Amino acid sequence: MTTLATQIAERIHALRFEDISSAALDWTASAFVDTVGVTLAGIVEQAPGILMRVPGIAAAKGPSLILGTSRRTSALDAALVNGIAAHALDYDDVAGSLGGHPSAMLVPMLLPLAEMLGRPGREVVLAYVVGFETMCRIARGVHHHHYEKGWHPTATLGIFGTVAAASRLLGMDIERTAVALGIATSFAAGLKANFGTMTKPLHVGHAVRDGLFAALLAEGGFTANPSAFEHKQGFLDVFNGPGTYDEARILDEWYDPLECGGAGDPGLKPYPCCGSTHPSIGQAIALSRRHDLAPEKITRVIVMPHARRLPHTNNPNPRTPLAAKFSLQYCVARALANRCVKLAHFEGDAPFDPAIRALMQKIEVKPHPDMPEDWGTEVIVEVGDGVRFAARLDDYPSRGPAGDPMTHAELWSKFADCATRSLRREQLSPAFETLMDIAAVENVSDLTRLLETGVPA
Repeated sequence: MTTLATQIAERIHALRFEDISSAALDWTASAFVDTVGVTLAGIVEQAPGILMRVPGIAAAKGPSLILGTSRRTSALDAALVNGIAAHALDYDDVAGSLGGHPSAMLVPMLLPLAEMLGRPGREVVLAYVVGFETMCRIARGVHHHHYEKGWHPTATLGIFGTVAAASRLLGMDIERTAVALGIATSFAAGLKANFGTMTKPLHVGHAVRDGLFAALLAEGGFTANPSAFEHKQGFLDVFNGPGTYDEARILDEWYDPLECGGAGDPGLKPYPCCGSTHPSIGQAIALSRRHDLAPEKITRVIVMPHARRLPHTNNPNPRTPLAAKFSLQYCVARALANRCVKLAHFEGDAPFDPAIRALMQKIEVKPHPDMPEDWGTEVIVEVGDGVRFAARLDDYPSRGPAGDPMTHAELWSKFADCATRSLRREQLSPAFETLMDIAAVENVSDLTRLLETGVPA
């Protein structure tokens, strides 16, 4: 009987560039812009800085750029550092079917590998679409049990998307791709217990590196059990448990329709915090604007998302800026008080603003009693004269748990805001426009030169 890894590998190698829908191509361009932008912002954060001070990290000579720096190193080390930077701010895109962040598992690896290989943007786009499909299709077979058990799907499932994308860009055959997937089952890791700390983006950096590492090992003839998914002591039974997954859901309907073309509910984040807080933030901003709510007149706030959104976000007393990204109480207080949630709200002493802390004390968070969809929420605000205002969202009417797709102007605004943390102003527009047309880039090294700075890392 053909192993599950082999059947996945066959699907990984079945897609042609000509098969990619216009919607998927549009998404992919936006995803590269967005992911590069948040990486350029994240590279100056503490987590990648600590990582790069570890002896031996990014010390090897190589052609691959650590984005937003002048340092070039091996593709493996560039993937590691770029991966942790991409997720350092928790501002990167999301996909409902994955239950995590797909592009942070792909873009930080594809750019350095394409530099190493001298590949064009067209091949990178194809590899991205294949990788996105792979992680989301595996996710469909193991969720929601996998998510609720406490695994961080971005890393534990995303690594297989990284393997798929690397295998396509490397031009590997089906047999060796199956082996690479088998190797990656032993690399998969990431616990939601570490959300709100530097270890969450470390999950991503390591999984990005290890997905590429698995592909490079398999390409060189390394061995692994091609039955490592379905083995009685393999990935599915160990990570999920017998009876909690469906292999048919993994294998069915690949590319029909494409996950990144809309089927996987992909979305770009408008707020730099956990995606599970986004629905409640949006409703709180809407209420504050619609009713011109003054924070000092608010007496009580009730926030009721789907129960699945609470285990990692019900944090009434976050003690660090990173922890505040995973606090519904903090994020909703900011949304009500400022009518926006920005990068600056998670920096320095911002999470300890006395006015925000006072408002947080008035916020009660609990699971909604009848919310039909897991991205739904209801926010109720009471003011001093006994008046109550409510806003409910059963599910997003359009693509993705981050809400409506960003306009070109909104995407540019987010990219520029993020990228200015690393690049000079005059670099922004050329980088943005080239990323938006990434499929036309003749050599990815021409693109990455636009993302390089004269300041050493």
